[in-house]
Order: sequence, then structure tokens, then C-alpha cells
Amino acid sequence: MDGNGRWAKSRHRPRLFGHRAGVRAIRPVLDAFHERGVHMLTLYAFSTENWRRPDDEVRGLMTLLGETIDRETDELHANGIQIRAVGDRSRLGERLQAKIRMAEEKTKANTAGMLNVAINYGSRHEIIEAFQDATVHGVSSEEMTEEILSSYLYTRGIPDPDLIIRTGGEYRLSNFLLWQAAYAELFVTPTLWPDFSPTDIDEALAFFAGRERRFGSTSEQVDASRKEKRA
Repeated sequence: MDGNGRWAKSRHRPRLFGHRAGVRAIRPVLDAFHERGVHMLTLYAFSTENWRRPDDEVRGLMTLLGETIDRETDELHANGIQIRAVGDRSRLGERLQAKIRMAEEKTKANTAGMLNVAINYGSRHEIIEAFQDATVHGVSSEEMTEEILSSYLYTRGIPDPDLIIRTGGEYRLSNFLLWQAAYAELFVTPTLWPDFSPTDIDEALAFFAGRERRFGSTSEQVDASRKEKRA
């Protein structure tokens, strides 16, 4: 969800003004995706690198995260949405950690959709931590497989993403779901996150629909598999 700061700067306002606008954009985007049949989303809210930002901006972002959880959890729960946070929570404040636990516990049985929020998330750190955790639990390097390592990631139990959308025009993953995005389609839009709209969503989904998902196979093999399924 990139572009909040640039959005605010273009309006001669402080960066936190842009972050608040970015928070307001979340709910309409969730609703629009849900209406289009997309019921699982992961939002990159705060990265491990974002701690390098000015202290007042970091404090403001943490406050916004807590406020958003307080404001949105009940309605998301009423709509059957499960909330899950992915990332290293150890550096977050105790109050924010408690709010996250409350939201996850309240919504854990919901099945209409899933909203994953990446907070203090960095994919390289995630992979290293997963490997270390697996070895602590007795998995040797010789026994390690992709499936085993995946079961120790923050995203365990969550399907890998089919589509990664990057707002703000930046052509990089910025340490987001590097392992999980191995076969994801990448869609980059110049639209800044606070302006991201259903029109942008439709453009992203149209792009995805036009992609051929081969997963290492040839086009001929994909076509043959489709014919076999239809038969």
C-alpha cells in the first residue's frame, strides 16, 4: 500500500495525513474485492525497515494501527471475515499486541473471508526465523523441504498469493512475501494508495485474467491439462 507520503506531500500536508487517508482507503478496497469474488487479502501495513522512519511518524503509524483494529474489528467479524496478523510482534507495544490478539481471537472461526495484515513484517527475517524455528523443533538440514519450511513461516496455513499489487509505481517487492510470491503475478500501478479505487482493482484483475499460469510447464502442457479437465 505505497504512496501515502507522496499523496500527502502533493497536498502540502504532513506524511501522517497521508497515512490516515491510506487507512480510510482500506475498507472500500476490501469491500470491492469481496464483491468481485476475492476473499483473501494480505495488506503490507508496516515493514521491518519502516522503523528507520522518523520517530514521530512511527509512533503515528502504530497509533493508527491500534485505532483501526478498534474501529474495524466488530464489523469485519459481523461480516464473517477472519483477521490475522503476520510478522514479528516482539517489537510492537504491549497494547498493540493485545489488540491484535483480541481481533484474531474474536474472528478466528470466521470463514467468509480472510484479511491478513503484515505488521513488522520482513520476508528475509521471516525465512531465517522459520529455518531456526524448524531446527529448534528437531528438523535437520537434510530433512528440510519446501513444505516443512513453509509450515514455520508467519503465513503457515495461508495459500500462496496469486497476485501481488504494488501501488505507487514502484517496481520491486520491498521484502514482501519473497518465498510465497515465487509464482505470483505482479501488477504495478502508478496510483497512490489513498486513491486506489474499484477501477484500479478491475484493471488489476483484468491483467491477472489475461496471464497464462504455467508454473514451469509449457503452454502446450497447460492446454493439454485444460482439455483433460474439461473432458
